Amino acid sequence: MLNMSELQSKDIVNLSDGKLLGHLTDIDIDLERGRVNSIVIGGGRMKNLFQKDEETVVPWKNIVKIGSDVILVRLEKGGAPADYVED
Repeated sequence: MLNMSELQSKDIVNLSDGKLLGHLTDIDIDLERGRVNSIVIGGGRMKNLFQKDEETVVPWKNIVKIGSDVILVRLEKGGAPADYVED
């Protein structure tokens, strides 16, 4: 079992383009069903006080693998969720 602090320390990488998306900042949970709907990723770069930190929401179905160091996700260009089809 993983706790939130362990998940937050992992880099999140998009398999579609190999880009580092950032780190986990939040999780959307359906409490009635006891399921994770999506994860929220903060910006990949350090922001200063005058720049807004962009967030990317990744549906749970687009998480390919949670490894020991990284979380692999599949998103299309521009951060839109890709239709994940396992080969």
